Amino acid sequence: MTNTSLVITSISSPNAVLKAYAKDCKENNVEFYLIGDSKSPKDFSLDNCHYYSLETQKGIGGKLASITPEKHYSRKNLGYLEAIRHGAKVILETDDDNFARKEFWAPRSVEKTVAAVENAGWTNLYGYFTKERIWPRGFALEHLQDALPARETLSQKTVRCPIQQGLADENPDVDALYRLTLPLPLNFDKAPAVAIGEKSWCPFNSQNTTWFPEVFPLLYLPSYCSFRMTDIWRSFVAQRICWTNGWHILFHESTVWQERNEHNLMKDFEDEISGYMNNKKIAETLQDLELKGGSEHIGENLILCYEALIQLGLIGKDEITLLKAWLDDLAAIGK
Repeated sequence: MTNTSLVITSISSPNAVLKAYAKDCKENNVEFYLIGDSKSPKDFSLDNCHYYSLETQKGIGGKLASITPEKHYSRKNLGYLEAIRHGAKVILETDDDNFARKEFWAPRSVEKTVAAVENAGWTNLYGYFTKERIWPRGFALEHLQDALPARETLSQKTVRCPIQQGLADENPDVDALYRLTLPLPLNFDKAPAVAIGEKSWCPFNSQNTTWFPEVFPLLYLPSYCSFRMTDIWRSFVAQRICWTNGWHILFHESTVWQERNEHNLMKDFEDEISGYMNNKKIAETLQDLELKGGSEHIGENLILCYEALIQLGLIGKDEITLLKAWLDDLAAIGK
């Protein structure tokens, strides 16, 4: 997997997952970037891993490193920048409680001939991979009862999918409402991939995701919002901008399984309320924006999308300063 990088953020000591990724990255010729935070062990050390302590991050240069808030998942942005700075052509991301199967390390291709969902509104793509009652974290609760278009009615198309979401078995990425009311573990079926395109919405997360160069700017995780919403709201912005360029988001079978870190589900529920109440509104607002097509306009489209979320009162106004620093750092790298 030449010029491929894996990015994770963690405050854990070298646990079984991180050790496994370090070993597998070496075997598969993947560069491993691990971003720590203020609670990370001071003596963290792991072979075959580019570890960035908080102090190291502040010394990497650029604009974003010195202004990104501590104790937030969005510090992962600095890992993306480091991977890009060192020549990554494909970025993989996951978390420190997801174990990779061998399929995780298989080569990726950006173009896929798959069943495509388009002009379908909110579409629970998990339904194409299981008959169990389940939905992804960030799905608009108002649309949980919507009928899923039958797979056989979907058109088979060759589409460009520069963002690819893999599912996770055992403890899939679901919201606290699901975890409080419905059973786990759950393993998804080994079903064919599905791509979602224009005017169709399904959140994707950061637990098993592949990014190709044309969408590297869309990796940006917002800081001035709930930890539980940062990757979800990023996904809505990314989907909207992908439509403008004729790109699809691919959802494919599980290539990881999760042994979930300890969580307080009621705290998760509290942190997700802003999403429960506003995910539908966010999608409607983004869909109504007038954006420009072409990779050269991704930066200005990102600013327009985040300005809209700020106007909704869902993201703090200081986000624009961080976003512009991200774009400036990318430009300095030459991306």
